[in-house]
Amino acid sequence: MLQDFFQSYLAAYQPFKSYWNYEDGCVLQGCRALYAVTDVACYRDFIMHYLDGRVAGDGSVPSFLQGQYCLDSFQCSKALFFADAIAPHGKFARALRHHHEYLRQHPRTQSGLLWHKGIYPQQVWLDGMYMLMPFLAEYAVWSATDAASCIEEIRRAFAFVRKNMCDLETGLYRHGMDEARVQPWADPQTGLSASCWLRGTGWLLMALVDCIGLLSDVDAPLQSELIAMLRQSVQALLPYRSESGLFYHVIHAPALEGNYTETSGNAMVAYTLLRGGVMGVLSPEQAEIGARMLECLCDQKCVRQPGGFVLSDICRSAGLGGATHRDGSGAYYCSEPRVQNDPKGVGAFMMAHAALLQWRQMNLSARSAG
Repeated sequence: MLQDFFQSYLAAYQPFKSYWNYEDGCVLQGCRALYAVTDVACYRDFIMHYLDGRVAGDGSVPSFLQGQYCLDSFQCSKALFFADAIAPHGKFARALRHHHEYLRQHPRTQSGLLWHKGIYPQQVWLDGMYMLMPFLAEYAVWSATDAASCIEEIRRAFAFVRKNMCDLETGLYRHGMDEARVQPWADPQTGLSASCWLRGTGWLLMALVDCIGLLSDVDAPLQSELIAMLRQSVQALLPYRSESGLFYHVIHAPALEGNYTETSGNAMVAYTLLRGGVMGVLSPEQAEIGARMLECLCDQKCVRQPGGFVLSDICRSAGLGGATHRDGSGAYYCSEPRVQNDPKGVGAFMMAHAALLQWRQMNLSARSAG
């Protein structure tokens, strides 16, 4: 059922925006994950068709909004590694080098971290950890010349988030931090936003598990640091799972009016637990929780309609500042519209399903060997 849903979704897919954007990047990452485990050609072909029409022969991407200094853009850039493996040493390799070079001009916070966006000065968001850090980890594998600088960036960013953005009372992570402590949504003492947003937590967890999977041959000590951070983060999160088997949109406030079990964030957590289980950095019991979460998503959020299946209860968008109502409160997050088949949710759902297939294959092989 899910393979049919994914393939029909891709067949009808229209780019989310006219420019290089992270929403499309979520679907591309879902295709990468599914192709790796199923070898079904439509996932490979979707990626190659998407990129081939956007990357020029010299490696430039005319629709990449370079001057906006937006970390979100690098989610789409991750697919370039896949394309370069299929058509090596050509325009996709040149595009990868261009994108890595863009970071040299990217503005930095007082602590030396890259701004989330040019329009969000001195701010670090959990979203940006996922958009950029796995790109840098894969770039470190891909380019030995630039590996050291990539590793330094990854280590600095995760250490900062661990030290400054974790709520000491709950062990959960706040969505954003303003190092300048001037934004209306930021606590004047800590600079932190007020809430622990599920999709923000999902971005962070996926950043951790993806970087862990890439760093074993590049920097084992950093990999060990990230494994410890992942385990601590998962241990703090799991007690908040609801009786339905899923987490709430505003994790720490299940009784908040309008709160609900949001699909994209739950898919991200399920992916993390399953992928962590496959890699052996999370326990089999935690991986099985991820499997049950994915089953809950299928039962509760994947709805059959006359035109086919739709994935429901996806938060359309959420952020901090930029508009007067984005104050970081739980009420704000719950006020954002819920939509169906949004690529942030479907892409994460694809990744989680691919991780489930890997988990099942690994367990089947282990039973056969035994």
